[in-house]
Amino acid sequence: MSMLSKLRCITVDVTGTLIAYKGELGDYYCMAAKAVGLPCPDYKRMHESFKAAYTDMAKRHPCFGHAAKMPNPDWWRLCVKDSFIRAGYEYDDKTFEKVFKRIYSTFGSSAPYSVFPDSHPFLRWARQKGFKVGIVSNAEYRYQDAILPALGLNQGSEWDFGVFSGIVGIEKPDPRIYEIALEMAGNIAPEEALHIGDSMHKDYIPSRSAGMSAMLLDRFKTSDAESWRDSGAVVLPDLVAVQELLTKEVQILQLQVQDVSLFISI
Repeated sequence: MSMLSKLRCITVDVTGTLIAYKGELGDYYCMAAKAVGLPCPDYKRMHESFKAAYTDMAKRHPCFGHAAKMPNPDWWRLCVKDSFIRAGYEYDDKTFEKVFKRIYSTFGSSAPYSVFPDSHPFLRWARQKGFKVGIVSNAEYRYQDAILPALGLNQGSEWDFGVFSGIVGIEKPDPRIYEIALEMAGNIAPEEALHIGDSMHKDYIPSRSAGMSAMLLDRFKTSDAESWRDSGAVVLPDLVAVQELLTKEVQILQLQVQDVSLFISI
């Protein structure tokens, strides 16, 4: 049976699938420091320090502090402060707060992100075909409330529901986040759903573990893509290719139906 013939829901990852960062995250930390009159930190050091600080915070307080009921600004304040300290920059509280407010405001807006040109057309095509379209992302609530709308990726026109780790308290690669998505889609059966993402570890394996179909995007020609294919994953360059593949399945199915009808009439 064709995948599309039984498909009722499509879920998609966000970063690397629908949107991308403009430049490196560390760049924005450096620009915030410069904006309040501080010497510009080292960009490379700042970027690496952020990655280490973020990883540590995610381990200590996963899902942006969901279980500890930590306010979102407090989670990010600790993460940002640790980023600067690890990079060798320690500011007094008043100065740091100025820097932090700029960073927090920037990443709550559309400024650091760009939308892949095929994202809007694909999401609208999927909804026009009658599929429930969901977002499944390891992201905080601002993605749902501010960032995606600011990028023109609106609930109701591009997507129907969102499962964000900072809101539900479960994050990829836990398969339960995909089970929540199926519930939010209207208790759709796993075999009636397809997930599209850019990570074998966070997207493909856990969504397949939840019983869903899955595809991976290789937008940036990663060296891992070949091993993904060797593992049996469907790997495509972009959402245009996903739409073409799904549309081709529909055309094949329609031809099969026409052939059967012709045979019966004969």
